[in-house]
Amino acid sequence: MSMGVTISSISDYAILGCGSVGYAVAEELVEQGKDVLIIDRDESRVESLRDQDLDARTADIREPEAAELVAERDVVLILASNVEANKRAVEHIRNSNSTQFVVARASDPVSGDELSELGADIVINPSAVIADSALRALESGELEYNAGKLAQLLEETTERLAIVTQESPDPDSIASAAALQAIASHLGVESDIVYLGDMGHQENRAFVNLLGIDLVQWDELEDLSGHDTIALVDHSTSTEIDLDVDIVIDHHEPEAEYEPEFVDIRPNMSSTSTIMTKYIQEFDVNVSEEVATALLYGIRAETLDFKRDTTPADLTAAAYLYPFADHDTLEQVESPSMSPETLDVLAEAIANRDVQGSHLVSNAGIVRDREALTQAASHLLNLEGVTTTAVFGIAEETIFLSARSKDIRINIGKILDDAYGEIGETAGHSTQASAEIPLGIFTGIEISAETRDTFLELTEEAVKRTLFDAMGVEGGEGSNGN
Repeated sequence: MSMGVTISSISDYAILGCGSVGYAVAEELVEQGKDVLIIDRDESRVESLRDQDLDARTADIREPEAAELVAERDVVLILASNVEANKRAVEHIRNSNSTQFVVARASDPVSGDELSELGADIVINPSAVIADSALRALESGELEYNAGKLAQLLEETTERLAIVTQESPDPDSIASAAALQAIASHLGVESDIVYLGDMGHQENRAFVNLLGIDLVQWDELEDLSGHDTIALVDHSTSTEIDLDVDIVIDHHEPEAEYEPEFVDIRPNMSSTSTIMTKYIQEFDVNVSEEVATALLYGIRAETLDFKRDTTPADLTAAAYLYPFADHDTLEQVESPSMSPETLDVLAEAIANRDVQGSHLVSNAGIVRDREALTQAASHLLNLEGVTTTAVFGIAEETIFLSARSKDIRINIGKILDDAYGEIGETAGHSTQASAEIPLGIFTGIEISAETRDTFLELTEEAVKRTLFDAMGVEGGEGSNGN
């Protein structure tokens, strides 16, 4: 028998109470070449253990005699099912020898605390261990089952698979799409990655170009009639598309209503890249350097380099990908050059920032590159004391707003929807969101050098007041964050 556990160089062990748990531990230790002494009060059990060439002796672990028998052992494991007996054993061992390392079995959190107070170095609860093991087995089984369903659906594709990302896709969406494309290729299915909106963010453009990921802009396609399977990956914050969707994989619940044959939505994971890494492992795909790099960056981007909403699944996925990734390329992606337009927008946003408490709202004026608003919102989030940012600008008779938040107490997507949902379009989730608001009463006013400042001032006041109200920030003079 092997539990896949490697014991340290310690060689002398004692087990007090050798029921099913104690016997399993003893068997594993002996298999690893350890010297194990077993103490149990049941004479017939001790005799049976001796028949198996195990060193076993009869004694009641509740009595001081048992502690004396194991006094020379480095590690003592007290594993009887009787918790009261385990307590007495811990007491006697600590009274006779305070240097031994003691592991004790509890039955619930209360008895666990009591054993710790009596001096046990480690307390284990078999029920909790079994539950944890059962959950891991369930997760593994569900992944295997889902992978089988996904493979069957992909292999039924007779023409091509269309993998649709979110609008203006971010690294998590792009990486997830690239991973699904790799899985499809592994199964002999040809596919295209299709994106909506624009690829405006310099970091995202660098990400795609450096890794050689081929994406097709939605508007460049006449239709998707040549694609008989449609998959949405990390698409939940995008507007609904008029397609029969077959596959949805995401770490957010979708806002649109689809009826796909395959759904894997896991809000307990911080990125869709984490989910797709699990599938890469389950399908045993020989992951390429490009896909591994993309997935690792997707996880890092969604978790702010593991500083936000990071789960154990994200960390294990990143650890798996790390040896396969190109870290020089990652460094290049993370430090892209900034365009003059983005620099201008950032400078304008810094100059016009209004800080109320930990919330910052800024007007970047009239912009040509709407994606620059997103970068400005991300940069301003690094200001000391600021946990939420919103940067807006005007283009094409529309107010475009981008928001970011690292405040776990608020959902910035809901805030924007409360503020502008009835007058414009909003999208997003707890940490990032966007809004598009028609100029409304301002539409039709010709902007000139003479009217520009007044125009921007009126727009700024209306947008900021509405947003601060939705954030629950009381009116009053704000500051520029100095």
